[in-house]
Amino acid sequence: MRKTIFVVLACLICAFSYAQITYQEISSAKLNAVRKLKVKLPKDYDANADVKYPVIIVFDGDYLFEPVVGQIDFQTYFDNMPGSIVVGIMQGENRFYDGYYDPATGLPTESGLRFHDFVSDELLPYIDKKYNTSKFKVAVGHDNMGNLINSYLFKEDLVFQAYVCISPDFIGSLNNFIGKRLNLFKKDVFYYLATAEKDIPHLRESILSTNSQLQELDNQNVTYYFDDFKDENHYTLVTSALARSFEKIFDIYNPLREKELEEKVLPYEGTLDNYLTDRYKRIEKLFGIKKEISIDEIEKVVKIAEQREDLKSLNKLGDLANKLHPESLMGTYYLAQSAEKLGKTKKAKKLYESALTLNDVSHINREFIFSKIDELTVADLDEEIDDSEGDDEEN
Repeated sequence: MRKTIFVVLACLICAFSYAQITYQEISSAKLNAVRKLKVKLPKDYDANADVKYPVIIVFDGDYLFEPVVGQIDFQTYFDNMPGSIVVGIMQGENRFYDGYYDPATGLPTESGLRFHDFVSDELLPYIDKKYNTSKFKVAVGHDNMGNLINSYLFKEDLVFQAYVCISPDFIGSLNNFIGKRLNLFKKDVFYYLATAEKDIPHLRESILSTNSQLQELDNQNVTYYFDDFKDENHYTLVTSALARSFEKIFDIYNPLREKELEEKVLPYEGTLDNYLTDRYKRIEKLFGIKKEISIDEIEKVVKIAEQREDLKSLNKLGDLANKLHPESLMGTYYLAQSAEKLGKTKKAKKLYESALTLNDVSHINREFIFSKIDELTVADLDEEIDDSEGDDEEN
């Protein structure tokens, strides 16, 4: 039943996506021709809004564009990646000439070099000028185009920040130099490579050899992912590779998950509010997107603070919650909780009382706050009685 629901949902998303696709043309001086494009904007795109979107350039847009769009819409529906501007280059009968390469180096030459320059020098500036784009650009290529997109790694200025190479047909010695080039980057780069058990034999052999080299990468600025799909072939692996590549490339954009909480948040050295703010600064730096820290994520990190018995982090997270969500009682509640655990009963009681004027969140509501105030009131009375009895004994 659950699988059926997901299939129906995917079909509805795809149907809606196709209705939003526009067909455009761009005149190219590099190619001395007009090229056709398919363009899909995010569903919430507003040309007048101050929101920037990553750009995903799909080579072989004739057949690869729709699978990319479907996957992106599916993942953005669940907030697993940001809304993105997708541009498919329709190559058709020009594909052979677009991918023309030097057989020794595997790098584009003649008509292939002109196409390479068309993308970097004409198409990307055209998209940047026409739409609200961020600096984060993704290149998606399959087979021959999976080989060609690697040529952008060798430009002096980085054109694409992420590369999705699906069963690339590596030519010449190109694959032997990818790892060496990636080791030189001082900015964030994402590189995804995929093959399959039933891939074309000579492509698979070359890809596995390349993976062996890339596993030796020693550059913290490069994030490398590799998949070898079972029971898939050169064509059927495309859908799986797209799903995995976007999931990995935009992993940090995802809401906090159990794995990250256990492996990164729990052992974090420092107060946990810094972990959260640094995480979201990185999202903004990478994708040019300012994403708000959600109440749900603060609650998850608070649980880790409690697990660590880290009252300093609990207090800091309370301050952060008040700053980001001032209308919510959550931040004040955490400050009160911190004060209570430190034995500052009067301060805690005042904080709980002030929380009553704010909005409820999830499991923290006014009824629960009242119960905390009652507990502290009883504790105060008990303390006063103990103090009074102590005074009588002294007299």
